[in-house]
Amino acid sequence: MHDIDWNDLRYVLALTREGSFAAAGRRLGLDPTTVARRLRAIERALGVRLFERGAEGEMRPTQAGEVAASRAEAVEAEIGGLTLAVKGADSEISGTVRVTAVPILINRVLIPAVADLVARHPGLRLELVADPHDVSLTRREADIALRLARPGTESGSRIIARRIGTLAYAAYAASHVPAPSLPGQITDLPGQATDLPWLTYEDGMAYLPQARWIAGVSRKDGHAPLVVNDAEPLLHAILAGLGRSLLPCIVADQMTGLTRLPEDGHPFPARELWLLTHPDLRHLARIAAVTAWIEATIQRLEGRSD
Repeated sequence: MHDIDWNDLRYVLALTREGSFAAAGRRLGLDPTTVARRLRAIERALGVRLFERGAEGEMRPTQAGEVAASRAEAVEAEIGGLTLAVKGADSEISGTVRVTAVPILINRVLIPAVADLVARHPGLRLELVADPHDVSLTRREADIALRLARPGTESGSRIIARRIGTLAYAAYAASHVPAPSLPGQITDLPGQATDLPWLTYEDGMAYLPQARWIAGVSRKDGHAPLVVNDAEPLLHAILAGLGRSLLPCIVADQMTGLTRLPEDGHPFPARELWLLTHPDLRHLARIAAVTAWIEATIQRLEGRSD
């Protein structure tokens, strides 16, 4: 049995974060067979199995793999801290930062603001992961997460969470459908936006505040003609004139083709915006730069939506 060094731990950490030999190889700049071969050698050296294949073909760490990945993260953080201290790189903003959020925030909020970030920091490489499900920071599937609720205990005690704003919602319809201009100005004239059916989320997402709001106001209208699993397809359905629904104001108010509808006695919901980071990364200048950019982007758009 040979001693395990940092080069060995890099393979474990990359496979934990990426979930496949191919993706881990891309992260490390190696071919997938090399990653698989090195992993088998590490498992033989340790005498334990570190990964197993999941139901959908992804490589998932075993309990021993989780321990190894956690130790690898600690080593990575120490090496990062040493590099900063020795080279004075604490003021240099460069390297890769992986950010995750729901698709509509990635597509409609962050991507339009990326040009300004990379212009200021040309050495930075941003990886944006659009996923309607929560990506794990403890497993280092991302460096930063933008979430629509206060993190629960499942996030673990080692995650730094900070509320950075409030995501206000309002009802919207396609602009080509006539809409009342004042609260209470609802008529029975055919073709009005208020005649459109409510579009909502699938049953498995009924817990969302915006889904609960739609369910409350649409009971008298019968079933929804379209349900989706994310706000991005909901946005496209509204633009297509298929119905009306709730959207984040910081997104919808910046878009052509949409009209905000009156509240009409039912206060629209709002959700908290939380920024999550792993504490082992807090000393890195690139992490601080990206978190500051996200917060400034959100605050700027919130101001435009007032």
